This record gives sequence, C-alpha cells and structure tokens, in this order.
Amino acid sequence: MVENGKTTVKKQVCSSVLLICFIFLFASSLSVEAQTCRPSGKIRAREIPPGHCNEESIDSVCCIKGKLYTTYKCSPPVTNHTKATLTLNSFEKGGDGSLPSECDNQYHSDETPVVALSTGWFNHRSRCMDYINIHGNGRSVKAMVVDECESSMGCDADHNYQPPCPHNIVDASMAVWKALGVPLSQWGELDIHWSDA
Repeated sequence: MVENGKTTVKKQVCSSVLLICFIFLFASSLSVEAQTCRPSGKIRAREIPPGHCNEESIDSVCCIKGKLYTTYKCSPPVTNHTKATLTLNSFEKGGDGSLPSECDNQYHSDETPVVALSTGWFNHRSRCMDYINIHGNGRSVKAMVVDECESSMGCDADHNYQPPCPHNIVDASMAVWKALGVPLSQWGELDIHWSDA
C-alpha cells in the first residue's frame, strides 16, 4: 500500500515538473515572439524628380531608383534599456524631413533636444511630446519626441525621397549629439539605449 502511495506522489511530482516545463517553454516562445520584429513589406524606389531629395544632414540618403527597401510596422519592445541606433536629423524648416514635425505640426531648432522614433516605438503618436532618456558615449540626455521616423513608408515626396527608417531608430537633432559629447567627425550613427522618461 505504501509503495502505491510513493508511486502516486512520484507521478504527481513528474506531472507537476512537466507542467512547469511546458509553461516555461510556452512563456519563452511568447517572449521570443514579442522580441521579433519582422519586415512588413518592401518598397521599390522610383526615379526622384531633380532637386527633390534633401541631403542636408550628414547621414541623409536618397532612394536609389529600382532598389527594394524593407519596411516595418513594428519595433523591438521598449524596456528600461532599449537598444537602438541614434541617427542625425534636422527638424528645422528646410531640414531633412521637409515637413513640420508630426506631433505638433511645428519645426524645431537644431539646438533643441528633440527626436523622431521608428514607427513601432512612435506607436500611433502615443509618445508625442513625451520625453525619453537617451544613453550613449558614456553620457545621457533627455529629449522630446516630436516626430515619427517612418519605417513603413518612404521613397516619396512626403518622406523627402528618403528610404524607410529601420525599425530601431532614434533620429535626433544636433542638440542631442552635442549633449552626448560625440565629436562632430563621428556624427551619423551611434549605438545607444533609451527608455521612457
């Protein structure tokens, strides 16, 4: 009789261990899925009308006719240490974006710490006029979100004939680069991490 009781307890322990393993594997697969940001499509660039792509900024690039560009509607999940690539943008009239910022329909001085976020992080304007903390080059700076770095569209007049942003971009004004103490010769792209302020 006692032997049967031990067998029942062993079966229950094994069942519990198997259930815990299954739950762990299921949760892990959900976590991996949440961290995955798959491309949403491709855009083929058409010919750009003469004088219609503003390459004012150090890292501004015009679409190349016939080239396919990957688009995204998502970005990696936001944490207290969200990895990203910092890029340079002018939010002034006549700057990279050519149009006023999406959040407030205004232009912003290059001397003001402002950013545009990739489409997934911009999240349908949910971060408009909110601040984020940016950490890079051993320093940090607080910057206001004023625009979207469009990841799902590009290579057209509304996007200054520039390619879609990658899904992990914090596109920043010169003020942000200065605050992080990055030498001018190294402006363009920088590995950073950021969080909501």
